Amino acid sequence: MATLTHQGTALVTGASSGLGAVYADRLARRGYDLILVARNQERLNALAQRLTRETGRTVEVLPADLSTSADRARVEEVLKSDASITMLVNNAGLGGTGPLLESNVDKMEETIDVNVTALMRLTYAVVPAFVARGKGTIINIASVVALAPEILNGVYGGTKAFVLAFSQSLRKELADKGVRVQAVLPGATATEFWEVAGDSLDRLPKEWVMSAEDMVDASLSGLDQGEFVTIPALPDAADWDALEAARQKLHPNLSHASPAARYGLKANVAA
Repeated sequence: MATLTHQGTALVTGASSGLGAVYADRLARRGYDLILVARNQERLNALAQRLTRETGRTVEVLPADLSTSADRARVEEVLKSDASITMLVNNAGLGGTGPLLESNVDKMEETIDVNVTALMRLTYAVVPAFVARGKGTIINIASVVALAPEILNGVYGGTKAFVLAFSQSLRKELADKGVRVQAVLPGATATEFWEVAGDSLDRLPKEWVMSAEDMVDASLSGLDQGEFVTIPALPDAADWDALEAARQKLHPNLSHASPAARYGLKANVAA
C-alpha cells in the first residue's frame, strides 16, 4: 500500500451504512483517520475494524443518537476538543416520502432534530477551531429535494433546503478564513433511506437510482474540483450556475421602500 500523507481526522455522522459508510471508506483511503458517529454500535465496530485492517488508519467509534440533545452534546464536545479533526461530514439524516397529511408529526419533529438541529450544532462546534487553525473542511449532505421539495415529504424537503441555505451562508462567512464548505445534493440513491422512510426503492425507475459508491465518489471529485454545490447526477454544471446567477440577480430588488408597481398601491413612505 502506498504511503499517504496524513490528512488529519474526519468525523463522519450517519457512518454505519449508506453514504456515511462509503465516505468513511473513501476518506480512510485518502489518508484520514476517522471518528464514526451513528446509533448502531455493532455496525460501527464492524466498519471500524475493516477499515483499520484494510487501510491502517486509526478509526474510533462514537455511538450517538443525534435526535437527542444529550448525545448531540457528546459529539459537540469531541468536535470542540479534538485538535486533530480537519473535516466534518454532516451526513446523518432522516427522511420522509409520504404526504404531509399522512405523516406522523412526532417523526417529522425527529427529522428536524437530526437534519437541521444536529447539523447546525455540530457545525458550530467545530467551526471556531477550524477558523483558529486557518483550515478545515465541512461537507453538508443535502438533497436534490432542496431544489424540488414537491418530490417527497415537505418537511424532509424543508430540512434539506435549510442545509443548502445554511451552507451558502457559511461559505460566504468563512470564505477568507481558510475553511471550505461543500453542499452535496444527492438524487435517488441505493441505500436504506427508502426502507427507513417507509417506502421502497423498487418503485423508482432504475435509471434514476445511483449507487452509494458512485454518489460519494462523484461528490469527492466535486470537492477536489473546488465545487461548492455538487449535484452528482446533474449532466451540465452550467445549469446550476444559471440557477445561481438568477438567484443573485434577485438580490438588489428583494427589499425596497415601496411595493412593486404591479400591486397598484400608493406607498406609505416612513417619515
